[in-house]
Amino acid sequence: MKLNAGKAMTLGVVTCLAALGLAGAAAAQAQDQQTPKGWNYEIKDGKRVPKANRITNPDGSWREELKQGNCVTIKERSAAGEYKETRQCNPNNPS
Repeated sequence: MKLNAGKAMTLGVVTCLAALGLAGAAAAQAQDQQTPKGWNYEIKDGKRVPKANRITNPDGSWREELKQGNCVTIKERSAAGEYKETRQCNPNNPS
């Protein structure tokens, strides 16, 4: 009788560990999903984070605008690799 109880307990522990492993894998997969095209936000850590509007030029330079409330952050990189970031806030213009 003790042998059967030991096997049942081992089987129960293995089943619980397998269930936890599958739940963890499902949670990791949910965080790695891409937001569909056309949406203005992406999901990170279960929260909505606004996406930036990036325009890339053929020479490798790019410009990115990110709106957060009344503020706009503009990030630019030239073809030579020079990086510039500016932030403008307008308290009178709620977005």
